[in-house]
Amino acid sequence: MASELVRAFTLPGAAALSLLVGCSDSKTPAGEGSSAVPPASDLAIRLIDRSAESGLRGIVHAGANPPREIVEVKGTGLGLVDVDGDGAFDVFVPGGADLDNPNEGPGASLYLHTGGLRFEDATERVGLDFRRWGQGVAAGDVDGDGRDDIYIAAFGRDALLVNRPGPKLVEETETRGLGSTDWGTGCALADLDLDGDLDLYVVQYLPFDPAAPPPRASFLGVETFGGPIGLAATGDLLYQNDGAGHFRDVTATSGVGAAQASHGLGVVVADLDDDGHQDIYVGNDSMPNQLFRGLGGMVFEEVAGAVGVAVSGDGAGQATMGIALADVDDDGRADIFSTNFADDTNTLLVRAAGDALRWRDQTRAFGLGLVSRPFLGWGTVFADLDQDGDEDLVAVNGHVYGDEVARRLGSQRAQQPLLFECRGPRFERVEPEAHAGEPGAAWLAAEHADRSLVAHDFDGDGDLDLLVLAVLEPLRLLENVSERPKDSLRVELSDGRTGRANRRGIGARIELHSGAGETQRTQVRWLAAGGSYFAQAAPVAHFGVPAGTGPHRLVVRWPDGFVQERGDVNAGTRVVVERPAEN
Repeated sequence: MASELVRAFTLPGAAALSLLVGCSDSKTPAGEGSSAVPPASDLAIRLIDRSAESGLRGIVHAGANPPREIVEVKGTGLGLVDVDGDGAFDVFVPGGADLDNPNEGPGASLYLHTGGLRFEDATERVGLDFRRWGQGVAAGDVDGDGRDDIYIAAFGRDALLVNRPGPKLVEETETRGLGSTDWGTGCALADLDLDGDLDLYVVQYLPFDPAAPPPRASFLGVETFGGPIGLAATGDLLYQNDGAGHFRDVTATSGVGAAQASHGLGVVVADLDDDGHQDIYVGNDSMPNQLFRGLGGMVFEEVAGAVGVAVSGDGAGQATMGIALADVDDDGRADIFSTNFADDTNTLLVRAAGDALRWRDQTRAFGLGLVSRPFLGWGTVFADLDQDGDEDLVAVNGHVYGDEVARRLGSQRAQQPLLFECRGPRFERVEPEAHAGEPGAAWLAAEHADRSLVAHDFDGDGDLDLLVLAVLEPLRLLENVSERPKDSLRVELSDGRTGRANRRGIGARIELHSGAGETQRTQVRWLAAGGSYFAQAAPVAHFGVPAGTGPHRLVVRWPDGFVQERGDVNAGTRVVVERPAEN
């Protein structure tokens, strides 16, 4: 293990927390059935809507309501990006448009974080003038100048917004070798060839011409807009960074281009198989998902079917929207959760025991199957919202059809979110009806046409808040006011080597080792690129740290395999692990 530089900062509100068993405390989860609902006085996770006073006022626009064509149902994403370099993460929304003029929408928005749960609209101040139909967001320092840049996957021409001093967001798409004009959806910036800079993966959907939309289709006997089933698909793109922020299309030579073109929506990049190479997991709509396993350099092999992540346990391709990673069974390896279409279930793929590279569908065993059938899921995150040392699960929902059609299908466009508290060897839904009228629970019963979601400690009090994006609504900022004493650890990375653009360590694996002997436990977080739905989360690892579980030790494995350790880490702190300049 190598030496390291670490800065630590005390977080407010650090206090003792009773130790609870987590989802990872059993390797044999109970079968799915009706879950016991805690009494109202035992609501462990409480969130209050602070949107009205937050300054996040813009309405998210994305086509007609009700939707006329498939392009109008996907919504748009959001990203957390430190645009002004003050250490706080700002909120970026790419914005949508209309089919009548998809290149002239209301425009993207940037809200600078001014402290606490307050934001200020700085769209004009930073010169932001992106008005095309944006969808996915990725962020990172692509040119190594120390400032975070933004990539937007769009219906129409994608965009790279380079962060210039000021700050100013200047579009430099074509001059940087980018600018696909196909329908781009998800995207991710990650160091895929392990040379220290950020490469780009762009997920694409299908050809769509507003002037000649596809024929009408039928879903469960109800006439709807056409697609994606029966329509051609557009292949994804992979770009290699030259280190100075100029990109070269390597789709054909990398192996990505050899895979079947699919109706792609989501993407997450991390070392999923622990072999030292970054892997790319792509969620597809009504087609099998794909896993591009990194083989070294910029070469990938599509192995989803062989390793059990292409389809559900029933052997069916699903309509995957959102993706989240966590270690749900405490074996130190990445498990994959995805949200899917209504009348199907969301899916939890758990890495199989032993050395075999294979995942198994454990959705029902962990209590996540039947409960999700009425919902059409989008953004999703694992987050330790009650700070008991395991990660809870949130998924936001909303139908693609307008209310008239959705009601005929036994549903509605606006839907409640799903909150699952991690309890023992399974996840249990926190039922809105069981906590009606209780402060901190109203958000669970509220119905929205949600799409994107991120979790972050916006107010710096040590717990994770939520930011939700819905169609034709303002952003919703939900403050975590859970009453249990808060103890946590926030970990960020900083690469001090000259000219390294991946300075935040995107793609790293961070372990927190707590206790000793028989009481020793390890929590794992991945600073993954992509994930949720069309979203860019902050590259920060958050650990709930129950009292009495120390001592604590951090182990950081950077994307290129360099390992750093830090012992005697105190709960209630923010730690920045700095990679030495000579390593």
